[in-house]
Amino acid sequence: MPATALEVPLLDPTIVVVPWHDDVVDRIGYDPRSAYVETFWLNVLGPTTTWILRRMVTGLDEYPGGYELDLEQTAGALGLTFSPGAANPFARSINRSIMFGAAQPVPGGLAVRRRLPPVSARQLARMPPYLRDAHQAWHAETANHAHELDRGRILADAMRRAGDPPDALERQLLGLGLTPRAALDVAAEFAGGSLSS
Repeated sequence: MPATALEVPLLDPTIVVVPWHDDVVDRIGYDPRSAYVETFWLNVLGPTTTWILRRMVTGLDEYPGGYELDLEQTAGALGLTFSPGAANPFARSINRSIMFGAAQPVPGGLAVRRRLPPVSARQLARMPPYLRDAHQAWHAETANHAHELDRGRILADAMRRAGDPPDALERQLLGLGLTPRAALDVAAEFAGGSLSS
């Protein structure tokens, strides 16, 4: 079966890891080694993918322009074996990072996000209730949240009226400077259809 964009066979002993630049996510996102990622993204990515991302971002700290990652050595450090191809736990974890937007294939390797975005409304909805509650509490200290929600609702209503797709709302609100919590809450409201007509 040929590789798809979400299935990158790891055939060489090394890949090149370069930073994935995204002005919005770089500004509002979370370091893969942060408590936020460990608490909320771990549920989405799984432990092996989270650890691989942490190791790749640590490498980018040392070599900001990119570096060569030894796949067998990295897999071994995580208690995994490496064999060329896409049908092994290490390769599946790399591909999981691509599937969830933490990395993307580039010629010869991967572009990796140095910061992960806040979990999406859809990802949050799939989490156990205690994690959803913890996520809400995480952002409880956000300053002027009520003002941000009002602003977000006005912007979201304008975007809806302009015909913008609902699945782009959260990212657009983040790009306009809304706090991650407000963007997530407004996107969740919008998905439920509770914004004014």
